[in-house]
Amino acid sequence: MAITQEIVYDESKIVTLSSLEHIRLRPGMYIGRLGNGSHPNDGIYILLKEVIDNSIDEFIMGHGRRIEIHIDGGEVFVRDYGRGIPQGKLVDCVSVINTGAKYNDEVFQFSVGLNGVGTKAVNALSEAFEIASFREGKSVRALFGQGELINAGKPESSAEKPGTFVRFVPDPQLFPKYAYDLAVVRRRLWNYAYLNRSLTLTLNGERFKSENGLLDLLKEEVQEDNLYDPIHASAKHVEFSFTHTDRYGEEHFSYVNGHYTNDGGSHLSAFREGVLKGVNQFFKTSFEGPDVRDGLVGAVAVKIKEPVFESQTKNKLGNSDLRSWLMPLVRDTLVDFLYKNPETAEALRQKVQSNERIRKELSKVKKAARENARKTALTVPNLKDCKVHLGDKSERGEESMVFLTEGVSAGGSMISSRDVKTQAIFCLKGKPLNTWGQGMDVLYKNQELYNIMKALGIEDSIDGLRYNRVILATDADVDGLHIRNLLLTFFLTYYEGLVQRGHIHILETPLFRVRNQKETRYCYNEEEKQEAQAALKSGRFLEMTRFKGLGEISPKEFGQFIGEDMRAVPVGVEHMHEIRGLLEFYMGPNTSERRQYIMGHLV
Repeated sequence: MAITQEIVYDESKIVTLSSLEHIRLRPGMYIGRLGNGSHPNDGIYILLKEVIDNSIDEFIMGHGRRIEIHIDGGEVFVRDYGRGIPQGKLVDCVSVINTGAKYNDEVFQFSVGLNGVGTKAVNALSEAFEIASFREGKSVRALFGQGELINAGKPESSAEKPGTFVRFVPDPQLFPKYAYDLAVVRRRLWNYAYLNRSLTLTLNGERFKSENGLLDLLKEEVQEDNLYDPIHASAKHVEFSFTHTDRYGEEHFSYVNGHYTNDGGSHLSAFREGVLKGVNQFFKTSFEGPDVRDGLVGAVAVKIKEPVFESQTKNKLGNSDLRSWLMPLVRDTLVDFLYKNPETAEALRQKVQSNERIRKELSKVKKAARENARKTALTVPNLKDCKVHLGDKSERGEESMVFLTEGVSAGGSMISSRDVKTQAIFCLKGKPLNTWGQGMDVLYKNQELYNIMKALGIEDSIDGLRYNRVILATDADVDGLHIRNLLLTFFLTYYEGLVQRGHIHILETPLFRVRNQKETRYCYNEEEKQEAQAALKSGRFLEMTRFKGLGEISPKEFGQFIGEDMRAVPVGVEHMHEIRGLLEFYMGPNTSERRQYIMGHLV
């Protein structure tokens, strides 16, 4: 019988960490996910954002109209032309938690970074961090490594214009094999430009500037798809713009103090309610919310002194007092606009009435689909559910995910190796229907598509989504890629919002297994396979296996690929107006044109 040694719990076990040590030990508490740069919410983008936000705050307070960003590999440089950090507190401002001027309303009135962490997190999580302040003809620099002060310079004479300079390199110990996707950075910079008129930002020399704010954003997103010119209004602390397209669902871009709130919040809810009430007041009727909002593309930005967010990454605003002033402001502004623009009012009325007619027609199809589902089964077939779901009060609700996998063989391996608390498995039956060019009624008439909607909880609205991540898991062959494209067509056609909010992902699994008597390596591409073969060839025995499908990966092996190190690449679209053309080309009836393209791009 084994004897377990009792662990002594006394004063010697109490550990006190410095502020930056705690950030390095628990980075997820401060910047959310770490990641490698493949997802827009990965930590390296949060670090960049925290630095730029400080420069934006300077602009908002009337100081500095230009911000220069340069990214060279993993090294980032940011220079603004604001007031410059007070030089006597330069080191404290980037190394001591709860230190900064953003607690002072006289200096910063509308800031996101009220928690006093910002650049401290950047400093702590960087291999190298340098900051310089230029004020009143003098400059001061400080250099850190992994949050530790290396050198604090003394004030020197300087001819530099006032402002702040930051250089940092994310620590590869925390962000292994990371890379900045400049397309992600560009999109962020355009958001900054739309929200801060007359501010000029540059990225490696490329210029970002907007003169018309959210109106420019709407025009860029919808292009020629709008049914009427975007409605646009701007008041002291709020700006909004919206139009309708003939797309399904609704899309929103919401911001608080210049920060993009991916999951919306109270300001977005108040805006949506204001649009509904404004439409009904103007037309003296009682249209339902879905009829007014289907096809709507909108943007709303607010400035408030004390924003309350539901998480450290600030993706959802929680200030409930916004509704009392924002909803009536949107309502009254919209009513006034429609009175002054009768052509826009008529186009809006026609769109809403069309939505109402389609909804009523579709309700009969939905009723028949639900009745059929009730008769055939009480639960969704081929779904092995998990225990927690998105929206649960459980601590792990945000970790919930469902894999849409190809066939029962792959599903069997995943079911045996999954985390039953957070991971659900839905096994597809063959190839889904190509939904390109189909009406929404097909979703309820096609049993497989209806089962997918029911499993995800989105048969009525994407607000009912049951899982934080929907992960497409198909074989790495022609059939698997075809199934993946069919699923993407389904989501991008009817549920753009799920893509826009970052819920749709693609699972990457290894293509090769290389092993000898002592070591096994899994490789995701040809380059990794060659590296593994070179590293393991010293022994006599060397085996290389090409996984033809997910079903060939054993449950024991699969557990590694859907665990903590899972590679799930988010599906992203730079501009939503590009979707229709892409789907038409790849999934439409133009077979000969598509064949010519494929033949001309064979490797």
